Amino acid sequence: MPISRKRALTIAGTVSFFGLLLTSCTAETGAVGEPADGGVTVVATTTQMGSLATEITDCAGGATQVLMSPSDDPHQFEASSAQMVDMIEADLVVANGLGLESAMQRSIDNAVADGAEVVELAPELDPLPISADEQHEHGDDSHDHGEQGHEHGTHDAHVWMDVSRMADGAELLGEEIAAATGDETYLSCGTEVAEELRDVDAEIADIIADLGAPRLVTDHAAYNYFADRYGVEVSGVVVPGGSTDAEPSSQDLAELSELLSEQGADALVTSKANTNRLVTALADEANGTVPVVELYENGVGEPGSDAETYQDAMLYNAKSMADAIN
Repeated sequence: MPISRKRALTIAGTVSFFGLLLTSCTAETGAVGEPADGGVTVVATTTQMGSLATEITDCAGGATQVLMSPSDDPHQFEASSAQMVDMIEADLVVANGLGLESAMQRSIDNAVADGAEVVELAPELDPLPISADEQHEHGDDSHDHGEQGHEHGTHDAHVWMDVSRMADGAELLGEEIAAATGDETYLSCGTEVAEELRDVDAEIADIIADLGAPRLVTDHAAYNYFADRYGVEVSGVVVPGGSTDAEPSSQDLAELSELLSEQGADALVTSKANTNRLVTALADEANGTVPVVELYENGVGEPGSDAETYQDAMLYNAKSMADAIN
């Protein structure tokens, strides 16, 4: 898949960083690396982007700080004032983009206004369009970020659910860090991480292929890329739209319950970090005939989970799905 090297830089907002310091945003800082003196520093928003960036910077002698923790919801996370300083001082800020970090978008805008260089990877990875129904359910959350901006709400932000796209993203990220720092070591490191990701992608494809196109009901519309790449069918979604902050109607839930009763499904899928109680309720209504599978979707695993890296988290997802369905 061809990759454009155009940076998706967010254009400055109208509120300066120094004004923002007067407001109170609460969030815990994620993993922090320590570069050598004068070394390259990268800040990543999500744990998935952070995992890729960490592997690339570790390979080349730099360091990555990840703003979100594994338990944070990317849609609802807000950056703290200290994290704003980290973004401004970093050599490069790596964001998912496409509206995923909606609650911290103003913080990203203001960091750019105060000198941060931001690259959004998702718009560069051949993003899938959101269906007309999903756009209607998700609402119009487009933002005009100027000439280099993009319209949120028209493409699916959950690109990390396709490991092959993230392999392309690793190569692109290596290019971007090299361009930002003048250190071409990051090019080869990005390629090295991409090769590992393509091996993982092939392993996941083999695992899912053995399941014979399983039918899933998911907690929210975060699995379109997984379905597109690995041949699963998403036959129902509990929370409408691509975000976690919407609420299903009673009619939506009744229709899902009827679908499970009449057509069945191979698994009900929810996030390990934030288990959706409505998924559990649907499983109860199905009298335990449909297994609930908790996957690493919002972020990678907590320390000690054996899913702390993006690769391990995605392999865990495939193997857990296979164990539940077989």
